[in-house]
Amino acid sequence: MIGTDVILAAGEGANPLVPNWWEVLVTAVGFAVLMFIVVKFIAPALEKSYQDRVDAIEGGLEKAEKAQAEANAMMADYQQQLQDARVEANRIREEARTEGAQILAEFKEKAAAESARMTEQAQAQIAAERQQAVSSLRSEVGTLATSLAGKIVGESLDDDARSQRVVDRFLADLERSESARTTSAGAAE
Repeated sequence: MIGTDVILAAGEGANPLVPNWWEVLVTAVGFAVLMFIVVKFIAPALEKSYQDRVDAIEGGLEKAEKAQAEANAMMADYQQQLQDARVEANRIREEARTEGAQILAEFKEKAAAESARMTEQAQAQIAAERQQAVSSLRSEVGTLATSLAGKIVGESLDDDARSQRVVDRFLADLERSESARTTSAGAAE
């Protein structure tokens, strides 16, 4: 009970509703010192930190806007280049088609010319071989006909002029009969 006696002794003469002016003065001085420290040191530091953060955010936004603008410009440039590349590719493709068609036409023309040349050459070769075969056949048929005629007649037909006439007449008769047979076979069809 000692603690309650001290409180009663100190508080008997004081009114609890009236403040103690010394306590108010000490509290006011402490508050003023604390306020001075806050206003002089802490508030400027907080204000500087706040301003730095605002500047960083605004600077970041400006950078982001610049980067966005650059990105949009680059995108537009890229799309233009892409469009130009597509146009160029289409032009090159059309040129290649045109050149391909031209080359194909040239190859066809060359092939046709080569074919005509080969056909002409083959016909000339066939004509030459035919002429050679006819000449060789005439010679052999002539020799055989002369020999056969000599055996039939019983005398030698060594006279070249006479034997040549006989051979020519024989071959002419043979050709006439062959063409008559071909004509009659064509008419029968």
